[in-house]
Amino acid sequence: MRSIFDSILYLIKTGCQWRMLPTNFAPWNTVYFYYRKWKNEGVFEELLEYVRNEVRKQAGRDESPSAACIDSRSVKTTRSGGICRGIDGGKKVKGRKQHIITDTMGLLLVVVVHAANIHDSQSAYNVISNLRWRFSRLKKIFADGGYRGELIERVNKSFGWIIDIVLRSDSSKSFEILPKRWVIERTFAWFESYRRLSKDYEFNTDTSETMIQIAMTKLMLNRLK
Repeated sequence: MRSIFDSILYLIKTGCQWRMLPTNFAPWNTVYFYYRKWKNEGVFEELLEYVRNEVRKQAGRDESPSAACIDSRSVKTTRSGGICRGIDGGKKVKGRKQHIITDTMGLLLVVVVHAANIHDSQSAYNVISNLRWRFSRLKKIFADGGYRGELIERVNKSFGWIIDIVLRSDSSKSFEILPKRWVIERTFAWFESYRRLSKDYEFNTDTSETMIQIAMTKLMLNRLK
């Protein structure tokens, strides 16, 4: 089992194909079998939650965060494209969006992958709804200007959470680190260490979400003493 899990981590880190896994690991078809099995059974999601709770406790924090951050980034898909993709007109990217919510430590809470042509404000409600019943202490979600509008009232009415829009100062003419929002930008930067996440190679969006969950689990495992 350790060899199989190490094989999955190797694939995500290097971005290689399943059939190109080194022979010193378990056979690639065995690794893929267990990957599919654990993915369908929700094992990776449970592992992410367990490790995240351990990291938060090690940092002296409650398992349930009281604040979160939401943002997305657009990534290109391959030539085959898979299902569910579009063009992000603002960033000129044809592919998908990795829409995530993190705590204030930058640890992943929720990930939803969808077509890049869907605006953040339109998809955010479905992303945020994944937090329901999971984090009892959650009160506030920090976001950028793309989440302004009726979403704020809708989320507050449905879940009782406050969406706090953090904007750059109008007088600022240079790069400015924004409170709270830089945390989730750093999380996206962490993902760049995993080549499998630099482009969306997956046919199905749920597979893309699982790859992100595994990468974040590995990042958090490195923190545990």
